Amino acid sequence: MVPPPSPRRPPLGRRFGHLVGAYGLLLLTVLLFLAFSLALPDTFPTLDNISAVLSNQSIPAVLALGAMIPIATGKFDLSIGYGLGLAHVMAMHLIVGEGWPWPLACLLVVLGGAAVGAVNGVVVEFARIDSFIATLGTGSIMYAFTGWITDGARIVPGPHGLPAAFTAVYDSRFLGLPVSAFYVLALVAALWLLLERLPLGRYLYVIGSNARAADLVGIPSRRFVILAFTGSGLIVGIAGVLLAAQQHIGNPSVGMDYLLPAFVGALLGSTAIRPGRANALGTLVAVTVLAVGLAGIGQLGARFWVTPLFNGGTLIVAVGLAGYAARRQLRQRRTEPSPTAPHDRPGAPS
Repeated sequence: MVPPPSPRRPPLGRRFGHLVGAYGLLLLTVLLFLAFSLALPDTFPTLDNISAVLSNQSIPAVLALGAMIPIATGKFDLSIGYGLGLAHVMAMHLIVGEGWPWPLACLLVVLGGAAVGAVNGVVVEFARIDSFIATLGTGSIMYAFTGWITDGARIVPGPHGLPAAFTAVYDSRFLGLPVSAFYVLALVAALWLLLERLPLGRYLYVIGSNARAADLVGIPSRRFVILAFTGSGLIVGIAGVLLAAQQHIGNPSVGMDYLLPAFVGALLGSTAIRPGRANALGTLVAVTVLAVGLAGIGQLGARFWVTPLFNGGTLIVAVGLAGYAARRQLRQRRTEPSPTAPHDRPGAPS
């Protein structure tokens, strides 16, 4: 019996292109850090600056990871900014206004975020409304609830402030670094395991690639899309609790400031590590390069309007690169020779 031929290695140029596509963003992060360190040697490459960057970017990173889950299914959740605002205001309202124990208040907020995410999924899948429109509508409703709870004013704690254990959820340190950075790493590890190593993740990617094909092979697309939105809402609830612990006040208008950075991180992350699809490690790399870039240009004395300019421009580039990566991956699959081609089968004519 003739043994099957060994698979051919892809050309060197293709392998190099794959490495650049997968790890180019990580290399850019290192280069940016080195460049800003050379330009600002006394302030940028210091432990205090690294700690400040990690602390400031933890909540955008958590929110980007939440936005990434529906993107894996080909959907977009534009309500995450409004949801963040509602979640952090609700946490402050329950702790300050209603006198709830902070663990119970946080648990209710996180579970409430998951419930809101499930509602988003139901609206998208059963009402058959485009995810952009549906989540924009539900987000507007959440913003109305935020205004109703606060009456448009900030929630400020009394003279005794917030419970120290609650603020320590965000303000404490571990191994010399902000504990919030370790929350991000734990969430990345959990999502990597979920999406890359468990059947649920494969189902979500199949749905995002071709929902019709997913239905034909027996994957219940509606159920898994609702689960994706529920997971996103759960993470938004966690981000809201962290934001309340960080801000120490309830600001009804703060949530939308995080919407654009979250989508920039999630979409730009789909061009790294696993180009062509949303993934947790790529999102972490994208958030890191954004954090380094924003911190560097801020220390160089950039004006206040540079941050939205940077985020908006990066979002446009991220969408373009994500689309290019997906098309490139599809072309490679089409051009790769099939392992069961006729000339490879024993007895086939040469």
